[in-house]
Amino acid sequence: MRSIDRVKEEIEATIARSSVPEDPLHSRNTLEWLLRLDPGADEALRIAALGHDIERAVEERKVRREDFSDFDEFKAAHAEQSALMLGEIMTACGVDREMAEDVCRLVRLHEVGGDPRSDLLKDADAISFFDVNLPLYLERNGRSEAMRRAVWGFRRLSARAREAVAAMSHGDLELDGLLREVMGKGGGGRTSG
Repeated sequence: MRSIDRVKEEIEATIARSSVPEDPLHSRNTLEWLLRLDPGADEALRIAALGHDIERAVEERKVRREDFSDFDEFKAAHAEQSALMLGEIMTACGVDREMAEDVCRLVRLHEVGGDPRSDLLKDADAISFFDVNLPLYLERNGRSEAMRRAVWGFRRLSARAREAVAAMSHGDLELDGLLREVMGKGGGGRTSG
């Protein structure tokens, strides 16, 4: 078995143990969105898409929101911990150093972007939040927190990704109403692309 295939299996097995019910679906859905945005995405981007949130699946390594006063600092720590964990997995599976460093760099940047490849991963991750995470996030955290998190996520989307979110419908009046409100509130924020 190729080392890359072993890495993907380890990522999926780790994320399957997450206490956050949508994590396995979000992992696969982020990869699906990455491939919709760029069907020719390279292997490092594909691995980064699958494993970008892996720290959430391991309780003893999990970065906790309540430990940070600033949401962006929390997200940076989350990205760093996920990159460290992926680096360990790739080393254990025998992935070459250059590939492992590229995947880790992408994961470190998946919340903020900064270059075309990390911007692509950021968009795929954020679109997937609206596609599969938002319903359970709303149920678990309530409307006010879901609105705050969704506006934050929408503001970081590129124009192309905003179009993908605008075309979404969950078939639920409350959820679709929240999504439309988010687009109204989030329209004034900064974007990339």
